[in-house]
Amino acid sequence: MGTELGKFLDVLDQRSLVPLDCKAVLLVGSAARGWTNVRSDYDFYLVSGTPWPGDDRDSIRLPLDSPTIQTEAFYADGRRWEMTYWLDDQIDQILAKVSWVEFERDRAAGQMLVSHEQAFLERLANCVPLAGEEWVSRRKQELDSSAFRSLVVARSLAAADDAVEDALGQVESGQMESAVLSARKAFGHAIDALLEQHGQYGSYSPKWRPHRFRAAMPSGISFARYWRLETMRTFDEKCPSDWINEVLTLCQDISLKVEV
Repeated sequence: MGTELGKFLDVLDQRSLVPLDCKAVLLVGSAARGWTNVRSDYDFYLVSGTPWPGDDRDSIRLPLDSPTIQTEAFYADGRRWEMTYWLDDQIDQILAKVSWVEFERDRAAGQMLVSHEQAFLERLANCVPLAGEEWVSRRKQELDSSAFRSLVVARSLAAADDAVEDALGQVESGQMESAVLSARKAFGHAIDALLEQHGQYGSYSPKWRPHRFRAAMPSGISFARYWRLETMRTFDEKCPSDWINEVLTLCQDISLKVEV
């Protein structure tokens, strides 16, 4: 992996894609976790003190004092490489949104972060630094001491509870097809809460849930049972209530045991 990491940074340098005042270059996403496949992209976050002079068409607006991040992309070695450029002060602002003060003020604080901000913090937790190891170490410590984990767990639990209530009401009304879909939704949110409690973030991308589960190995539910329910192997369309009841019981059990 060390040789590969050096190659990543060399390629970015050769294409003049690293800011002169760069504070850190992070390999993020599936490549950082060792979960890539032959079609996976390479994703990088680059943090600097001044804005990247990219094309406005490739900018993303965020609710921050410095309101945009820039992206660049190219293809090399048969893969798409995508760089997202962040400012150091933007990271200060994002971390401030997940302080304990903000969390205690509003436990529905999941609404404070837009998707790109949340993805940054989730990916920061499991990134591989290509440059700026001290910066990354400091930011990870700030993330670990913040309310971010509690925030995302609380959000997932609330979403799971809402979906459980929907499913129960639909079962009582005989709306079994809708109840199945609501139970599946509740299951996904409940498992996400369980994994987030163990620091395995990534609810925005359910495709990695099996990998996250194996990385967390939470007690109380085996991977075999998780995967059986995730893939609905025991679902019987002639008697959907059996599967629904098992899923909803598990969701309620997780909600009682997971700590925010």
